[in-house]
Amino acid sequence: MSTTYVIHPIVVGSKLFDKGMMTYQHGYGTPYVIPIYAWYLEGGDKRILVDTGEMQPIRSEDREKSLGGRIETIEEGLGRFGLTPADIDIVIHTHLHNDHCENDYKFENAAIYVHEKELARIHDPHPLDFRYLEDYILDVEENGQIRVVSEDMEIAPGVRVVHTPAHTEGGLTVLVDTAKGKAAITGFCVIMDNLFPPKDVTAMEMEVIPPGTCTNPYEAYDIMKRVKEMADIILPLHDPRFASGAPIPG
Repeated sequence: MSTTYVIHPIVVGSKLFDKGMMTYQHGYGTPYVIPIYAWYLEGGDKRILVDTGEMQPIRSEDREKSLGGRIETIEEGLGRFGLTPADIDIVIHTHLHNDHCENDYKFENAAIYVHEKELARIHDPHPLDFRYLEDYILDVEENGQIRVVSEDMEIAPGVRVVHTPAHTEGGLTVLVDTAKGKAAITGFCVIMDNLFPPKDVTAMEMEVIPPGTCTNPYEAYDIMKRVKEMADIILPLHDPRFASGAPIPG
């Protein structure tokens, strides 16, 4: 019998900025609040978390109202399931921008999976890569917790990672088996509009919108199309519709 999971989104931060930061060449001038998630995968023999979020998330009534959900510390979010960071067996990183890995040091017992190109970049960032801050992973690296991913692989029964360098060079999309099909937690920072664009965009014969920050917009476009074909459920990394914390699939 195959292993299936329920995915629990935990809002561990937020950002208020221009929508065009998400949607390449579209949506500029539109204020937008995005959630920053950690995703707890419930099921199987291992306790698995995708990304660890911000260490000290900004919390405000306005932001929570915009998102439609509560902003929590990682301890509070895991506490809803009777867990602490020390209880997590596996952390999988979509990428290593700071808002996705600031809490890594708290996961003292976890094996932490990171693509080799992401690891190289955080230690030797380009000046444009201001979101990479190696301080956040030095502890777990020194502790020998890092597991380097060099090719697409199964992390645990029902959980697989695929290299998708659309937003960063080492982006990993996490494919999760659920009772209602395969879910894809995207390895790139997008919202639902990127993957299912509005009519004014599809009228231009565009099927997807690359991330506002991307390695190569043409390659990112093709990668995103491929991810859509892989999965029955798409979970963009920063879409507000999951901020209520409702389990996926519902």
